[in-house]
Amino acid sequence: MSRALAFIRFPLFLTVVLAVVLVAAPGRSGLAVHVYVLVLAAVGIGRLLATMRAALPPRRRSAFDAALERRQRPTQRIPELERMEREVALGLATAFDLHYRLRPRLRRIAAELLAARRGIQLDANPEAARRALGDDAWELVRGDLEPPRERFGPGVDFGSLRTAVTALEAL
Repeated sequence: MSRALAFIRFPLFLTVVLAVVLVAAPGRSGLAVHVYVLVLAAVGIGRLLATMRAALPPRRRSAFDAALERRQRPTQRIPELERMEREVALGLATAFDLHYRLRPRLRRIAAELLAARRGIQLDANPEAARRALGDDAWELVRGDLEPPRERFGPGVDFGSLRTAVTALEAL
């Protein structure tokens, strides 16, 4: 019963308002009736749509919408790049790590680049390699470099490493 009363309450209120307007302004009765019918139609359509929406199953994403959605790929770092970053960080920190971790990698890179791009063998022709690399890079990759006396001494400074990498990139 309460549902039927709720359904009838607003149209009943509109009818009372129409009656008051017809009594208060009899010259505007045509306009008042048109507005009354329009508002009743809007309320009826609104209630019809609400009833239909309630009868439908809950809305789910379609397979098409799911396929169009951009998925975030998990950012996976390249293991070799992570290893190289660790070697650089350690080489900046201690002389031991510079000599035994970072320096061998820099030597391999320098040897391959010199051989491929300049036809120079790093260990066989050290003077030509030194001229091609520059003094800063040469100090890091030369073959006769002695191991550090202090294992926990300072590693390479960042500026020298940057200069060496720039020299390797320039080959």
